[in-house]
Amino acid sequence: MADGCIVEDRTKLALTAMRKILSATERNSRQLMHETGLTPSQLVFMQMLDGGREETAGHIASRMGITQATTTALLQKLESVGMIQRRRGEKDRRQVFLSLTEKGTSVLEIAPDGLHAKFQDHFLALPDWEQHMLIASLERVAAMLETDGEPAAAVLDARASLAAEH
Repeated sequence: MADGCIVEDRTKLALTAMRKILSATERNSRQLMHETGLTPSQLVFMQMLDGGREETAGHIASRMGITQATTTALLQKLESVGMIQRRRGEKDRRQVFLSLTEKGTSVLEIAPDGLHAKFQDHFLALPDWEQHMLIASLERVAAMLETDGEPAAAVLDARASLAAEH
């Protein structure tokens, strides 16, 4: 009986830790939306274009770990609100390059650092072995929770997850 209580306590601790992560993600999403009108996914998408770089949608999708369909939706939304612009390639007219507009650049300047930057600072301060251990543990948790075979994005955006459920 004692072994069963220990396992149950560990399960509760794991679930509590996941709830804390989700809660922090949701608070971050609300703060970001309030201050900039952007979701975390939209902000990360724009950050990929920061510094005057031009990128293709496919390159951004692979760097963010999201599908082409998600990339297209983000691109369309950001373009419709004037944050990014498209430019056709000169050598290959089928190729489309994305860049920030002046409005997009100014929104990035006021955007709070957010959860991703905070996590990155703390994560990179860890020794390599601990980074690898955390990655392995988080990948295992993600696999345990995966139900529909869809890969998870590399961006923490609780709002996108909740919207997809409704």
